[in-house]
Amino acid sequence: MPHIIPTDRADIEWRNESTQKPPKQAVYIQEAGAAEILKNAHAQTATVWTGDFHNAKQVLAAMKKRIRRPSEKKKDVPVDIQTAFHAHRMKQAQQSRLLNMLAIEIQPNFQLDNARAPDIYAALCDVYDTPNDKPFLLPLNQLLGFIGAHEWHKKGIDIPQLNGKIHVPFGVFSPLRGEYLDLIAQAPLAPNIQTAFDIGTGSGVIAAILAKLGIPDIIATDTNPKAIACATANLERLGLDNAVNIQSVDLFPETCADLIVCNPPWLPAKPTSAIETALYDPNNAMLTAFLNGVRHYLNPNGEAWLIISDLAEHLHLRDKDFLQQCFQTASLNVVDILKTKPQHKKAIDEADPLAFARNKETTYLYRLKTK
Repeated sequence: MPHIIPTDRADIEWRNESTQKPPKQAVYIQEAGAAEILKNAHAQTATVWTGDFHNAKQVLAAMKKRIRRPSEKKKDVPVDIQTAFHAHRMKQAQQSRLLNMLAIEIQPNFQLDNARAPDIYAALCDVYDTPNDKPFLLPLNQLLGFIGAHEWHKKGIDIPQLNGKIHVPFGVFSPLRGEYLDLIAQAPLAPNIQTAFDIGTGSGVIAAILAKLGIPDIIATDTNPKAIACATANLERLGLDNAVNIQSVDLFPETCADLIVCNPPWLPAKPTSAIETALYDPNNAMLTAFLNGVRHYLNPNGEAWLIISDLAEHLHLRDKDFLQQCFQTASLNVVDILKTKPQHKKAIDEADPLAFARNKETTYLYRLKTK
């Protein structure tokens, strides 16, 4: 349901792609400083910027400097690691809520009235199903994120394993962490594999790699309409759509396969936005549902591949023996383990608040068979 909030002009819809509560009210201003806008934010009042768009971006940058501490030197491992993780996420959420109180009014058909405003039509079409016929308010910080995501969508992400690009719109997980794709490309395929499933396909990148490896009959599943549209477009662009059938299914399709691959969210925590569902899996729900169900969908002598990081273990969000217990409960044997170290920027950033865990992280591909 849309959130309608009162302003000093008229009631208007407030849109926010996170789970944050809407502001109690909003005020329109042409110019203001970061301090004034943050004061309003602490009072649950959004500030709607009507002036120059570039000036609004500068004020947002000033707000970020005020509420974010400068990078600190490497910290010692906290005594209570799980509490440190949740405190880090809470701080991020609080900062995001404050920043999202600086808003822009989006005019009908995704237009902006602000001076020096960019053309945002294509970027918002990536996010919303249809152009708006009435104005609505949108946090400037999110609008800039939508614009950046649209540029990445157009540019695409180079995937060496495909000798091509994957194009990902806002709302679909982007395969920027290439190490897990290396594991898939390097894992030994059993002879005569004819069928495979890619569970939770997202952008379609894993299904595409499986097709490149020569598997002729692949089913890729997902429940996110944006992901299904994204995967469909990527596979068509790569010329691999004849090998992959994309289905809107929760986990498994109604058949069996020689190989079933799943890269579930790696952290058992609650997401705060739709895009975070690719990162956070409350109570390990998808992970355990996959493991408990996969044996019923494997052909005789078939394999299941689970791609997952141990970051959750280093953050004390999951016990070190949790996966082994899951394998045993699901009557699965581990026949091989491939592993690699992450190469992304956060993994080597000693100023990151979670560096104590990230610098220990390993990404695994477990090859599993039924007992």
